[in-house]
Order: sequence, then C-alpha cells, then structure tokens
Amino acid sequence: MAVEVVYRSSRDLERLFMDKAEADRHDKMLELAELLSSVLGKAVPSLSEAQIEEAGIFMAKNRDVFARAFKNQPDALNELFGDSAEK
Repeated sequence: MAVEVVYRSSRDLERLFMDKAEADRHDKMLELAELLSSVLGKAVPSLSEAQIEEAGIFMAKNRDVFARAFKNQPDALNELFGDSAEK
C-alpha cells in the first residue's frame, strides 16, 4: 500500500494539491479575490454578490496582467481575451 501526501487549501477545502507551494498559491489567490470582491462591492453597490465574487476571482487569477496594466502598460489587458480585446 502506497502513501500519498496531498495538501488542501485552507480557503477551498474541496480542492486537493500534490504540491504545498501550489496549495499556498491557490490560498493566496483566494485571499486576494476576497479582498478585491470587498472593494468592488463597496465601489459598485449595484453589482450582485455573484458578480462581485466572479470579478474578484477573475482579477486575482490574472493579477500579473492587471499589475502590468496599472504600471503604465495598459495594452497588457489585451492578453486577457486575446485578439478580441483589441478590436
């Protein structure tokens, strides 16, 4: 019988990871998504809770692209949707 070590994110108990670093990255992404959702909910109160959560997760998953865009590279946002964003 083999023993397998798996890691679980403390914020997403359903997902299992084979690598601790990957679980930590996922946890940090979810933490950022939560903070972004909170800010978005206050900034745009007309959004539904589901929309706020979806936008927060999207921004957190693509944080590197958004970081470059906020650092004077707005064209970096074109990477999010490929050629369709450029048209």
